[in-house]
Amino acid sequence: MASPAALLAPRFETAMVAAFGPELAGTDPVLRASQHADIQANAAMALGKRLGRSPREVAEALVAHLDVADLCAEVAVAGPGFVNLTLRAPVLAGLVAELDGPRLGVARPGPLATVVVDYSGPNVAKEMHVGHLRSTIIGDALVRCLEFLGHRVVRQNHLGDWGTSFGMLIEHLLDLGVGGDAGAFSVGDLDRFYQEARQKFEGDAGFAERSRARVVSFQSGEVESLRLWRLLRDESGRHFEEVYRRLDVTLTPDDDAGESTYNELLADVAAELEAAGLAVVDDGALCVYPPGFAGRDGEPFPVIVRKRDGGFNYETTDLAAIRHRTRALGATWLVYVIGAPQAHRLAMLFAVARLAGWLREDSRAEHVSFGSVLGADGRMFRTRAGDAVRLVDLLDEAVSRASAVVAEKNPALDEAARAEVAEAVGIGAVKYADLSSDRVKDYVFDFDRMLSFEGNTAPYLQYAHARIRSIFRRAQVNPHQLDASLLDIREPAERALALALAGFEPAVLATASALQPHRLCTYLFELAQAFTAFYEACPVLQAASTDAKMSRLVLCDRTGRVLRTGLGLLGIRAPEQL
Repeated sequence: MASPAALLAPRFETAMVAAFGPELAGTDPVLRASQHADIQANAAMALGKRLGRSPREVAEALVAHLDVADLCAEVAVAGPGFVNLTLRAPVLAGLVAELDGPRLGVARPGPLATVVVDYSGPNVAKEMHVGHLRSTIIGDALVRCLEFLGHRVVRQNHLGDWGTSFGMLIEHLLDLGVGGDAGAFSVGDLDRFYQEARQKFEGDAGFAERSRARVVSFQSGEVESLRLWRLLRDESGRHFEEVYRRLDVTLTPDDDAGESTYNELLADVAAELEAAGLAVVDDGALCVYPPGFAGRDGEPFPVIVRKRDGGFNYETTDLAAIRHRTRALGATWLVYVIGAPQAHRLAMLFAVARLAGWLREDSRAEHVSFGSVLGADGRMFRTRAGDAVRLVDLLDEAVSRASAVVAEKNPALDEAARAEVAEAVGIGAVKYADLSSDRVKDYVFDFDRMLSFEGNTAPYLQYAHARIRSIFRRAQVNPHQLDASLLDIREPAERALALALAGFEPAVLATASALQPHRLCTYLFELAQAFTAFYEACPVLQAASTDAKMSRLVLCDRTGRVLRTGLGLLGIRAPEQL
């Protein structure tokens, strides 16, 4: 669909060239929504300095050459040089009518890319906790948005499944005699076993030495060690799948690409970097010194590719992953949804990958960083005992609280319906509270706020959608049989809702381009507010005429579609009733 800005931008370019010459072709007219008009053009403010004229004089010259009579009912210069434009009602109606089909008229941006999104990345043999929440939720929302726009998206769940921790865990299991078949232990057992193994590793030099030897053993393919390692992976995998199912996250076992995936590639990566003259031996270690990175002493800072003892590390694994993703998977855009503390490390890895040619000049590699989840005390969100909050416990509590809220909101719902709605509301509330915050900032985890039916919350948006579905049930009208040509936008609240609907495509495009889910959340909240104002000001089923009723039903239908689709892009369900 074409947004108001997209309709007007080419007309402004023509006017700029006509008024000021061809050198201004392609100048951004700076079209924005405004409280004073449907659209406001602010280009004159910057052009005034460039042309040596007052902004208002520039704006007036621009309007004199602007041909938008077919689109706008009114064009006026205001203040120091703002151009205010009011769209014709039929133009607004046409924009709303285009919100049709599974894509709601959203165009595919060009060129399309193959995008590898690295997200979630829990550790094998440990339960998922609140620290995994943001990467998992943010990554999945971005995946959904990118796929919706037509990009080829490859999910990659970079599991922590290799290294010293597994040597000590396997050694501990053997000490305990816990080495049975799959199902002999749960992921909860593994958490306990890991803590026990860690204590032994730190306090028993003999156990620590045996653990390091066990790492070499299973990484070299020793049968019994590998069998136990696979048991750990399999049991953890079942746990991950259950959490992803509860969260309605699209990751599957086919997306697993743990550290072990790249084990056979590490020597080749080191050899390739060395052969290219990028890696040099320094104090026995093989290092790459990407330009622009220095330590605290100002000396060049290395990426160590091979340690002095001949072993490889996480940096080698991550470089192997980049090489595999660009070469084997054909990625032209890499997206890493990882916490902010990894920023410097990722920047160095991307720099090395560009030096090696694995990331081409036209390839994108981006770190989607995020802040922390805090408790009410402003500190890291933990249990009263100071432990990390288990993700399954957090989700269970969210659904339990949502069930009580839904029962109070709609006591007529039967038990099965209430359970289904509570799951959608509880999980949706947790996800939306995370996504609606600018991801680079910390946010406070507050069940009362996130489960509220007022304010910028998932329940508020879900309730707006459910209210629309209720309108159609009472009207006994099939929304898919409505004729969009019946749209007749007259009232201010109708115009405001139509303008909000026309902003759907720009919101999705901005979310995907900036990799910032909160942009879509903000849009959906403003749309729901516009619908609430419309619903209160403009009777639908009790409209003054049949024509007005049918026109308003079309507005309701398009709003419901956008809310449902937008929430779906965030990974949040929109129940039919609340």
